[in-house]
Amino acid sequence: MSKTIFITGAGTGLGKGTAIGLAKKGHHVIAAVEIMAQITSLREEAEAAGVTLEVIKLDITNERDQQLIDEYDYDIFVANAAIGEGGPIAEIPVDRVRDIFETNVFSTLENAQIAANKFMKKEKGKIIFLSSVAGLVGMPYLAAYASSKHAIEAFAKAMKAELEEFNVQVATINPGPYNTGFNDRMFEEKWKWYNPKENLTPEKSMSNMEQLLDNQYDPEDMIAKMVEVIEADHHAFRTAYPQEIEDQMKDEEQKSWDARV
Repeated sequence: MSKTIFITGAGTGLGKGTAIGLAKKGHHVIAAVEIMAQITSLREEAEAAGVTLEVIKLDITNERDQQLIDEYDYDIFVANAAIGEGGPIAEIPVDRVRDIFETNVFSTLENAQIAANKFMKKEKGKIIFLSSVAGLVGMPYLAAYASSKHAIEAFAKAMKAELEEFNVQVATINPGPYNTGFNDRMFEEKWKWYNPKENLTPEKSMSNMEQLLDNQYDPEDMIAKMVEVIEADHHAFRTAYPQEIEDQMKDEEQKSWDARV
């Protein structure tokens, strides 16, 4: 059965691929992109894929843009838009962490609240938060991003419990590291402030963590999984993918209970 699906952050990466993938399955997709320049490129890619998307400009941090979330009618809201930055949490300028939280936490919550209120009035609907493996696993030199996704996990758990009486579903999708360029840009951001001659954290220590960029997964697999979950009538509250990432998340949680200082 065809559904109307509103997805933010559809101009790049997993969001873009998922928007096109959902349209291929016959769904009406409202694909929200951050900047005007992404509208034309996404429409062209959709046309090349043989589908039509309703593409709109929506910066999730912009109060005026956020009004569009209320103006459209849809069955499913996917809070996908996010930013990230790497670097040692003991030294990263806190204003940069604030920027991440403004997008990934506060603006995402504002967006989700608009969708939630629409669904509560209709007494049906589904909200999906794009979290991350970092939403449960605290990783060195990724704490600024990971902490924002930890907050998303808390939102999703609480909202799921609170909206059940309104027949509204809430879930998360937790991708591992996929080769979309997002992770590469996240590690590059630190060079806007990090100076190996001034900062105490050795560059080599961060380089060891950045080796994960050499082992990223094919994004097409994650896109297929996101399409499967988003369009499904019923599925798990948390979808971590691939399986080895789910196993890693579970193992890391146990390590936190076993760890000593």
